[in-house]
Amino acid sequence: MALDTSPEQPAPVRQVATAIAGWVDRLGAIWVEGQVAQVSRRPGLQTVFLTLRDSLADISVPVTASRTLVDSMNPPLVEGASVLLHAKPSYYANRGTLSLQARDIRMVGLGELLARIERRRQLLAAEGLFDPALKRRLPFLPRRVGLVTAPASAAERDVVEVARRRWPAVEFAVAHATMQGSRAAAEVMEALARLDRDDGVDVVVIARGGGSVEDLLPFSDEGLLRAVAKARTPVVSAIGHEPDQPLLDLVADVRAATPTDAAKLVVPDVVAELHGVGQARDRLRSVVTARVAREQAGLDALRSRPALADPTTLVDRHVLELDALRERARRTLRHRLDRAADDVAHQRARARALSPLATLQRGYAVLQGPDGHVVASVAALAAGAAVSVRVADGRVHAEVVSTESSPTDVPEEDA
Repeated sequence: MALDTSPEQPAPVRQVATAIAGWVDRLGAIWVEGQVAQVSRRPGLQTVFLTLRDSLADISVPVTASRTLVDSMNPPLVEGASVLLHAKPSYYANRGTLSLQARDIRMVGLGELLARIERRRQLLAAEGLFDPALKRRLPFLPRRVGLVTAPASAAERDVVEVARRRWPAVEFAVAHATMQGSRAAAEVMEALARLDRDDGVDVVVIARGGGSVEDLLPFSDEGLLRAVAKARTPVVSAIGHEPDQPLLDLVADVRAATPTDAAKLVVPDVVAELHGVGQARDRLRSVVTARVAREQAGLDALRSRPALADPTTLVDRHVLELDALRERARRTLRHRLDRAADDVAHQRARARALSPLATLQRGYAVLQGPDGHVVASVAALAAGAAVSVRVADGRVHAEVVSTESSPTDVPEEDA
C-alpha cells in the first residue's frame, strides 16, 4: 500500500525504509541475469560475497551465497562470468541497501562458454598436457623462426619487424592460416605440422591479435592443444593481449603476452648482447689484471726477502759449515793415520825383535846339515860331514873336523 503522506504529515526515513523492505520482501524469489564483478571469500565464514552487475547499465547489486553452493560449481565461479541467479531480494533498512540471497547459480552465455573451456582445461590438466616438466627451452639464437598467423596481419608485422630490429639476420618461415572462425583450429594445426616437419625451423610462434572470448575460442580447441603437445619443435603462444588466456598458453612451451613480446622471446637483442659481451670482456680484463697485479705483488714480496735479495748468504753459510766439516774430517783422518802409523811401527819393532835375523845379528849362527836341516845336537854330525853355517850377512860352508859334547847342566842360553 502507498504511504499516506503530506507536507504537514511527512513520513520518517525509517518508515520509508521499512516500507521498502516490506515491498521487496513480498517480491519473493526471482531469476536474475548478470555478470559477476567480484568474488570474495572470507576465512572462517560459510558465506561467499559476490557483486552482480548489469552488462549494459552501470548497476551492481551485492549477492550472498553459501560456500557449499559456490564450491560445488564446476567450473569454479570466476570474476567476469555471466550467470543466472535464483535469488531472494532483501532490503536492509538500516543501511538502505538492496542485496540478493542466491539459492541457485547457473552459467549462461559467455559464462557457459568459459565453463566449457574450464572443463576442458581440467581434463587436459589431468592427462598431464600442462606439466611444466614437458616444457622445452627455446634456442638462444634460432636458425629460422616459424610463424603461424593470419596473412597481412598486424601480428605478423609486429613479430617480424620487432625480431629483425633486435637481430637483423633472423630468418622467418611464415605459414598463413585463418585465425578466427570455425576453420581456424584446423588451418593452424596444418600450418604447425608443416613447420614442424621443416628441420631448419628451430621454434614456432603462433600469433594473433586481441579479440573477444568467442574470437579466441579456436585456440582452446582440444585438437590444436594435442597437436602442440606432440610437436617436436618448441612452440610459443602469442594469442591476444595480456588478459587473454586461451588454453594454448598452457600447453605451449612458452607463453608470450603479445605478439611483440613473442618476438622479444625468440631472438636476442643484438645491442644488448654486444653490450653484455663488452661488459664480460671488461670483467675478464679487470680480473686478469687484478690477478697479474696480485701475483706480481707476491713475487716482489718474495724477491724482497733477505734470502732472495742476496742468495749468496745462504750459500756462504753452508760454505762455512762445509769448510768446518772438511777441516774436522782432515783432523780426524790425520789423527787416525798417526795412530795407525804408530801401531805399524810397534808391530814392526816387535816382529823384528822376534825375527831369527835379529838373533843372528847379535852374533848367533845357525848350523845346517847336508840335507838342510838345522843341527841341534853334535850327535847328528860325524867327522868329515859338510855343514852350512848361517850368519847375519850370509853362509859359511865348512867341513866337520870333530865334535865335542857339552855338559848337560850348562844353561841353554850359554850353549
